[in-house]
Amino acid sequence: MTVAVSARQITKSYTSHLALDSVSLTIPEKSIYGLLGPNGAGKTTFIRILNQIIRADSGTIEIFGRPLEPDHVNLIGYLPEERGLYKKLKVGEQLVYLARLKGLSRKDALDRIRFWFEKFQIKEWWNKKVEDLSKGMAQKIQFISTVLHEPRLIILDEPFSGFDPVNAQLITENILELRDRGSTIVFSTHRMETVESLCDHIALINKSQVILEGSKTDVKSKYRSNTFLVEHSGNSLQLPPERYQVLQQNPLAENLYQTLIRAEAGIKGNQLIRELVEQTEVHRFEEKLPTMADIFIALVKGEGDEALKKHLTEA
Repeated sequence: MTVAVSARQITKSYTSHLALDSVSLTIPEKSIYGLLGPNGAGKTTFIRILNQIIRADSGTIEIFGRPLEPDHVNLIGYLPEERGLYKKLKVGEQLVYLARLKGLSRKDALDRIRFWFEKFQIKEWWNKKVEDLSKGMAQKIQFISTVLHEPRLIILDEPFSGFDPVNAQLITENILELRDRGSTIVFSTHRMETVESLCDHIALINKSQVILEGSKTDVKSKYRSNTFLVEHSGNSLQLPPERYQVLQQNPLAENLYQTLIRAEAGIKGNQLIRELVEQTEVHRFEEKLPTMADIFIALVKGEGDEALKKHLTEA
């Protein structure tokens, strides 16, 4: 695994408040990395340190194998939660100005702005003032300003704020495209459905500390409870009680039932399917895995692994 960002033992205090407490994170290159946590957990503080807006009290950060340095700013595109466009400037002029700050020539800036305006179908916005745009429209311009210089590392703090579902989907598609073209994307969000659909890796920060980090697949696998949801014909299932526990059964329609089954540790889904098809017609079969929202809520509440697994066995 090639690493884009390696943070080790990052600590930051504000007067009497400990914002980050020995936080260590490893962000793989060319991935989408979700930085999760409740309000006040320390996510924005970490992002500001990464952008060199503030300094850590202690700890180290490497970007693409080099210690964090001022010139890294040109490798980073940052979309802050609090938007920073100049309200009186026209959209086109403002984007050219911001692109020039990132080192682009005027010609390259104009070419790339035209590309994004066509992509977002907003060519008529060039001479509009930012103050005349809706929140969602301004958000599109801010997103474009973040990616114009084709940064290797893109940091998005609540990027979907202000977007309706159609435009949220548009931004989602472009985030995926940017990753596929080689960018590493770190974003902080409270939208768990976005984490489900976008993230390759996640970190959960709570009370200034990292309490969970890993690939989304590995995290979900860690909290699996070997529980399966089956839709089948007939309500009579004869499963060996030493291997399977029927937790719940509900009628769905005439002669169609939904059954929640928990298998003993080590029993695979294929084994259960083989036992089921010998005695009933199976219409639907799926393992009941935790959602990122399940994991987030349980761990932030301090319920622990077993409480989360128990929750997953409840229909």
